[in-house]
Amino acid sequence: MGSRPYRRRLAWSAAALLVAGVAVPAAQAASEHGGQSDAFAHAPKKAKNVILLIGDGMGDSEITLARDYTVGAAGRLNMDRFPMTGAYTTYSVDKNGKPDYVTDSAASGTGWATGHKTVNGRISKTPGTDKPMTTILELAQRGGLATGSVTTAEMTDATPAVLASHATDRSCQGPADMKACPNDTIAKGGPGSIAEQSVNHKVDVLLGGGKARFDQKITEGPYKGLTVTEQARKLGYQVVTDSKGLAGARSGKPVLGLFADGNVPVEWTGKAAAVGGTAAQRCVTSNPERKAGTPALEEQTRRALELLNTPKAKKNGFFLQVEGASIDKRDHAADPCGQIGETAAFDRAVKVARDYAAKHPDTLVVTTADHGHSSQIVPLEANPPGLSSTLITNEGQQLKVNYSTNTPGQSQEHTGTEVRIAAQGPSSQRVLGVTDQTELFTTIRTALSLR
Repeated sequence: MGSRPYRRRLAWSAAALLVAGVAVPAAQAASEHGGQSDAFAHAPKKAKNVILLIGDGMGDSEITLARDYTVGAAGRLNMDRFPMTGAYTTYSVDKNGKPDYVTDSAASGTGWATGHKTVNGRISKTPGTDKPMTTILELAQRGGLATGSVTTAEMTDATPAVLASHATDRSCQGPADMKACPNDTIAKGGPGSIAEQSVNHKVDVLLGGGKARFDQKITEGPYKGLTVTEQARKLGYQVVTDSKGLAGARSGKPVLGLFADGNVPVEWTGKAAAVGGTAAQRCVTSNPERKAGTPALEEQTRRALELLNTPKAKKNGFFLQVEGASIDKRDHAADPCGQIGETAAFDRAVKVARDYAAKHPDTLVVTTADHGHSSQIVPLEANPPGLSSTLITNEGQQLKVNYSTNTPGQSQEHTGTEVRIAAQGPSSQRVLGVTDQTELFTTIRTALSLR
């Protein structure tokens, strides 16, 4: 234990943590991060598995707000405990490839899914010529890996869509939604809607909302007259709609879980921000609109990892993406309680992933966001011109959050700030410093040795 090489490794770990902006003594870091400082000498150089966790709209303000409310200003979330932490830029481009400084989820997701930037609204297609670009999930499938996608949004929403579909516009979610994508229709020789493409890709595990999209009837092609759900069953999918069904699904046969007609209802509720502020409030940690039997994101993540334990994955590994989607959606609605509850739910899914990696050190775990958002913690005496709300945190202190990126009554907007990226496992050092969103594609591809 007192050998010189060991001391050098501890010193290197401390330096890496300082580069990442985390001032933690090396010995403490080794303890908190599962012995990561010593593990670098023995960790696998190549990842067998990758778990990518996306907090949609989860900028540093959203993380800080959830931390302050749930574990206190001096506390730490699960996502704060990664040994490697950096930041990445998130801008999209226009059709000529020039920067568009504020991205949407379609263009940002395309960035890490394909390694290339595109225009806002486009799903894994080029910005100028509208041509499909190969995704990290498609590369993983070609390499023989099992694949999965989990979300609290509709399964056809932008972030899950970028993995297993190519669409001119993110709105083309089901067969009845193809107005903005005439060249993607099956009649024009295209791949069809995002829902159709998702099941045609034979992704091993698809879990989320959006049942209404999959219940739309297909109007063209070999599955004409069937719903997309029926198409999925013909392709061998087990279709489940609640926790009981999810628990009963069998590994080795693809699973499509659809737990809500639209987005999965959020876990927490409370008063939305208002002009002039709100009375100090505690969030309600329940939601009457969330049906009994709706699996939490951590449950979906844990079950996805179990379902991906197939002979294929045992031999070649897996790629799994997990999205906490409604951090963004409640930020748009200036709903701090809904937003905090979804961030806390996402953080529990992060713990599931890290616990898995602790037992499987050949797993790269990455957590990040697709873009920044609008919530800002401001002084209690501030009088913001937009929407604000005062919360009473779990520490018993008051905290004021402000939303002022759009006129009250309008949807709040994304921001163009860089966002956090953190990781552990093989190739995790690649997230250090300031990188770009597109480099996450290269990190995953390199870690898995995909070509």
